[in-house]
Amino acid sequence: MKKFKIPSVPPTTNKCVRFPNDIIDEVEAAIVGKNCTFTAFVIEAVRVALENIKEEEEMTNG
Repeated sequence: MKKFKIPSVPPTTNKCVRFPNDIIDEVEAAIVGKNCTFTAFVIEAVRVALENIKEEEEMTNG
């Protein structure tokens, strides 16, 4: 049997970000019917963007 471990929540900081209304509408439409919040969508999008930047820098720098 797998041992239960109490999960730890990573530390977070509240940031106020202004989004254009059309972007909000598109994100909300994309997550309709999915088990996803606006915040979770934005966090994943930022993670992917940061990963892409790192990959591009690695390709540029050799």
